[in-house]
Amino acid sequence: MPHHTVAPRDGGVSDDTHTGRRYHRHGPIGFNERVSSAKFPYADLGEFIAALERDGDLKRISAPVDPDLEVSEITQRVVVDKGPALLFENPTRGDMPIAINLFGTPERMAKALGVNDLNEIGERIADLIKLEIPVGFAGIREGLGKLMQLKSVPPKKVRTAPCQQVVYKGDDVDLNRLPGLQTWPGDGGIFHNFGLTHTKHPETGKRNLGLYRLQQHDKRTLGMHWQIHKDSTAHHAVAERRGERLPVAVAIGADPVVSYVAGAPLPGEIDEYLFAGFLRGERVEMVDCLTVPLQVPANAQVILEGYVEPGERRPEGPFGDHTGFYTPVEDFPVLHVECMTTRREPVYHSIVTSKPPQEDYGLGKATERIFLPLLKLMIPDIVDYNMPEPGVFHNCLIVSIDKRYPKHAQKVMSAIWGAHMIGLTKLLVIVDADCDVHDLNEVAWRAFGNVDYDRDLVVTQGPVDHLDHASYQQFWGGKAGVDATRKLPTEGYTRGWPDEATMTAAVKATVDARWREYGL
Repeated sequence: MPHHTVAPRDGGVSDDTHTGRRYHRHGPIGFNERVSSAKFPYADLGEFIAALERDGDLKRISAPVDPDLEVSEITQRVVVDKGPALLFENPTRGDMPIAINLFGTPERMAKALGVNDLNEIGERIADLIKLEIPVGFAGIREGLGKLMQLKSVPPKKVRTAPCQQVVYKGDDVDLNRLPGLQTWPGDGGIFHNFGLTHTKHPETGKRNLGLYRLQQHDKRTLGMHWQIHKDSTAHHAVAERRGERLPVAVAIGADPVVSYVAGAPLPGEIDEYLFAGFLRGERVEMVDCLTVPLQVPANAQVILEGYVEPGERRPEGPFGDHTGFYTPVEDFPVLHVECMTTRREPVYHSIVTSKPPQEDYGLGKATERIFLPLLKLMIPDIVDYNMPEPGVFHNCLIVSIDKRYPKHAQKVMSAIWGAHMIGLTKLLVIVDADCDVHDLNEVAWRAFGNVDYDRDLVVTQGPVDHLDHASYQQFWGGKAGVDATRKLPTEGYTRGWPDEATMTAAVKATVDARWREYGL
């Protein structure tokens, strides 16, 4: 099938000029030298890969590797060992190398977001919140919008883009050029696991950027796994009600900040690209699609453009999801791809999901740290929180509070269960402020010892994640909250809560000073 390169529009530049790179069969050359003039560390995926390789945190695999199961098995072994990012240079299917495990550790995730520690971003947000944003649940959307305006970095439209150097239209579109993965034996087929999906609300024009798995039905159609709580689902529902097809654009291999933001739990009113610009400290360059009325990141590796027809559904799944279990076959909308554009030498970005540990832990930890100030804006009682890796995001949340009055822990439980996407959490463990929520041994010690299950266990019902397999019916089920705080006399605890056995500071200092003398 022919390749059609897109000539620069008036005033535009080719990608070679835009990035200052040369290319070869397996991606950009010059990984040892950064050539972009951008303020932000990584203008595109290639620059991030280059940085990982310079730091010894990337492993190139030149041997032929099968995207069906073999890539998954290799990646999982590396993730378990907290190993490097991987670049499979010669997949046996598809026309481009596969980059994977790019975000597999909190340290690598921090590098992707251009900081030394993930807490730095949360601290930036917290400092701005102190000055600019009203406290309280009612003000969260207004407050976050105000924060974004304070550091306004809206997307920048460009007229030519690296992602449109090569164009395939109509019958020339062939999704088999992409080395999509089958990660588990029971999967329903090939999936594209890091496609950044763009839609617009048919009536308001509000854009949404989301991260949804995409099952490849054939060389020109994809299953859109739009879960019930997602904004793209709402956009599609409006389009169907109006009897209209919904334009969709999917970007694969965007810069690391945009890739992260696509999966971040932002309120629907907040534009993901505005938030990405805030995190980057500079505007994200975007370009008009060639066949649909949407814009996409100009520096992405691959763009898929098409439409979802009203009323059309196809069976999608099974899929070995981040829960560690196969999600069942369900009917989902279908994207008909009418145009595919790529860089001249693209890199395909993907991820493997299954039971922990997996790469998505790094993404989840970034969300935890970045959104702590915003969660505290909604619920000022919170001191800190932790989404433990085995909880796979929605199963468990550990929260510390500065307890001040009777049943304070139960008040926080109710607030969390009513707060945006974090409200899907099934198990809440509430501890005192002096408990390190990231030390699971300490949390378990408190939870196992500080709880009278007749009084301190809250059991209720509410919405659960679309992927939750334990609920007896889909979309809602039981939830539990464990009050592992110290109990107050005003809560009916009259025995006198015991003091924790701790060593004196003086003895600790003596032992510190004499440690070598002990010969230990």
